[in-house]
Amino acid sequence: MEPPEFFDLKAYLSKRKAVVDAALEACFSEPEGPISDLMASMKYSLFADGKRLRPILCLAGAEAVGGTETDILTVACALELIHTYSLIHDDLPVMDDDDLRRGQPSNHKVFGEAVALLAGDGLLTEAFNLMAEAELTGSVSPSALLKVIGLIARASGYRGMIGGQLVDIQLEGKSADSSLVEFIHKRKTGDLITASVKSGAILGGGNESQIQAITSYGERIGLAFQISDDILDIEGNSIEMGKKAGADEQKGKITYPASVGLSRSKEIQAELVEAAIESLNIFDQAADPLRQIAGYIVERKK
Repeated sequence: MEPPEFFDLKAYLSKRKAVVDAALEACFSEPEGPISDLMASMKYSLFADGKRLRPILCLAGAEAVGGTETDILTVACALELIHTYSLIHDDLPVMDDDDLRRGQPSNHKVFGEAVALLAGDGLLTEAFNLMAEAELTGSVSPSALLKVIGLIARASGYRGMIGGQLVDIQLEGKSADSSLVEFIHKRKTGDLITASVKSGAILGGGNESQIQAITSYGERIGLAFQISDDILDIEGNSIEMGKKAGADEQKGKITYPASVGLSRSKEIQAELVEAAIESLNIFDQAADPLRQIAGYIVERKK
């Protein structure tokens, strides 16, 4: 099923981003007191004009199964905190050693490495604190919330994002076949994206077949998203991306273009997007945001 042409994705993303931004603002007071530097560091990266893709996917996953955003927004915000923590840590000299993020100096370039490290830790732990606050999750059933917390913990932990980052670093400067590249990409990026949209479907009250369909969608767009990053590193504009282009090749990163070539990478990406959209065939127009976001994965410039 092709996404309908009349759906205004730009307006949808803008509206949902504003909702998420407002909710994130409500989670944090202004920095003050002895830990003001830490809070300032956390907010610096959290409000550095991110796309909010993961929380938006969470909300869209709930919409697709007939849920509403009200009781799901807290979990959506938690996903953005986890994503932001990962970016702060990725940029540290001991990791990818990047000086720019979203067009601004990386967190450690502004606040120092120690504060940046602790800011990442603070965001990660606060994410789980938010999800555990009963009054913030409204009428969501405790069993569904517990299931989602476990899902997100696995996706962001050593079985998922952290494990993918480790293998990515260990294989810098080495060659690897496409199966190992896929292993890295699915864990480093794909797992949290999948968990985001699947969490929305679970919290939105989706049935087993709906949750499975959305999980299949998430797995495909998660991998497509990281392949898009690989391609943008070659073809993208540093100013548009907000970070230096060509960094992957310079660092000897294991990427799809390095493994199978740029042309084949684009083919794989297109195949994944098509399969992701087909995964949603059991849904009506309520899943149109997810269908359009799949195409946006390929078209984005940053």
